[in-house]
Amino acid sequence: MRGFEPAFAMMAREVRAAGESRGFAVAKLLTHWEEVAGPEIAAVTRPVKVGYGREGMGASLTLLVRGAAGPMVEMQKDALRARVNAVYGYNAIVRILLTQTSATGFAEGQAQFVQAPKAPPPPDPAVLVRVQDETKGVADEGLRAALERMGQNILTRQKAAEDKR
Repeated sequence: MRGFEPAFAMMAREVRAAGESRGFAVAKLLTHWEEVAGPEIAAVTRPVKVGYGREGMGASLTLLVRGAAGPMVEMQKDALRARVNAVYGYNAIVRILLTQTSATGFAEGQAQFVQAPKAPPPPDPAVLVRVQDETKGVADEGLRAALERMGQNILTRQKAAEDKR
C-alpha cells in the first residue's frame, strides 16, 4: 500500500460484483441517478435492474416508479433513455420498463444512493449587518430572529437577481 487510500477502494470489487449481478455494468447509473435522470424524475423513480436479452442486442432498464407518476415517466422514457445511454457512452439501453409501486415510497431496506445536500453558502456579512440594523428595535427574541432570517432570504435573493442581470 502507498499511504492512505479512499475507503471505497477497499470494497470496490465487491460493489462492482454486486452491481454487475443486477446488470449494472456502470455503477454511476446507481450512485448518480439524480444527475442522470434529472431531479424531477429521480424523485419518483429508482433503477432496479438492467436485463439483457437472449440475442445480446440491447438491454432493458427496469425502474420502480411511484404510483401516479407512472404516466408522466412513461411520456419521458425516450429522453430518459438517451440520458442513460449517454452515461454508457453507446446505445446500451434499448427499452425502459416501468414497475409502479405504492405511493408511500420504496422499500425501506434498500440502500439509498443520494448525494449529500449541498450546504448553503455563508451569508453575506453586509446583508447580516443591514438585517440586524433593521431589526434591532424588536424586543421579542424569537420574532427578531424570524425577521432576521426572512430579511436575509429576501436580500440574498434580490442580490442574486441583480447579479444575473
